[in-house]
Amino acid sequence: MNIESVAVFGLGKVGELVAHLLVRAGFSVTGFDSRERPDLGFETRTLDVADGAELRDALKGADAVVSCLPYHLNIAVAEAAYDTGVHYFDLTEDVPTTNRVIELAKDRPDNVFVPQCGLAPGLIGIVGASLAESFTSIRSIELKVGALPQNPTGLLGYAFNWSAEGVVNEYLNDCDVLRSGERRSVPAMTEKERVFIGGIELEAALTSGGLGTMCETYAGRVQRLDYKTLRYPGHFRQMHFLFDELNLRDERELVGRILVDAKPPVNDDVVYLHAAVEGVSDGQPFRRNHVRAYLPIEIDGRVWRAISWTTAASAVAVVELVANGTLPGTGFVRQEDVRLADLLATRSGRLFETHGKVDA
Repeated sequence: MNIESVAVFGLGKVGELVAHLLVRAGFSVTGFDSRERPDLGFETRTLDVADGAELRDALKGADAVVSCLPYHLNIAVAEAAYDTGVHYFDLTEDVPTTNRVIELAKDRPDNVFVPQCGLAPGLIGIVGASLAESFTSIRSIELKVGALPQNPTGLLGYAFNWSAEGVVNEYLNDCDVLRSGERRSVPAMTEKERVFIGGIELEAALTSGGLGTMCETYAGRVQRLDYKTLRYPGHFRQMHFLFDELNLRDERELVGRILVDAKPPVNDDVVYLHAAVEGVSDGQPFRRNHVRAYLPIEIDGRVWRAISWTTAASAVAVVELVANGTLPGTGFVRQEDVRLADLLATRSGRLFETHGKVDA
């Protein structure tokens, strides 16, 4: 697959690092943002994503685009990639966005479309699918991720190091799951459970978007499949109060502003990743776990938050795998098509093995 020049749309918390890791991996990179960013060490330009002609013009000369924009802008980028014959990658957790990308991939078989290349969906699905490979029959795949402050305060015990808009949607949109092998849609912030990682007590609840396309992939093959978000104990009780007691479910933008003001980003964050598969392996019932806690790390002299580098490294590793021919270079590629061993063998994927990893 001939990917040499990559456009990165959105140079925020994650997009800047995506561009930097792409440069480290040997790609020619041009970054696009609504603001001027002349100080990043690679070519940058301003871009109005709402201008369709400008959007398509920005893709001229690029082999691929990685969209690190808010989820609601990704469909426009995917359609521009379709029109210009550019390979497409994004970080979205939004289900309607992914469904549109799947439609575009069907009509443009000579290009690759790889959405959901972040952390959840993304890395967590890659881990879960790789764990499942060793089972002859699978009873359950349980996937959990939490991006949290290391030193929480207050009743929420949280800091908005990720998009508030995305978090609110995950809490309110219905969740796809498998129950008794069949796809179902269930309310978010339900089916709570206690989880302990490295002696730290957390709580987990269903949230939307984290499974990507896995329900479709594993329907009829797995009895139970779900994705839950990890938080410190009591967090979801407070969110239920906010959305239900205060009747704010229809005020998503307002809630997002309130929450970011109350719990702004922090630098001392931690990303917890917890994947477990149960079934029959080597003729015996077995449960295989993959549990990690990732901390901030230094990359080329700069310290990056855990949520930023884990998301960016996973996304760029997938671009590397398409470019080197390990993954298909055409059509729609699911995150569960990626083998964890292959991801860890890329330059960006090696960050998970060599930096900031704490076995929990």
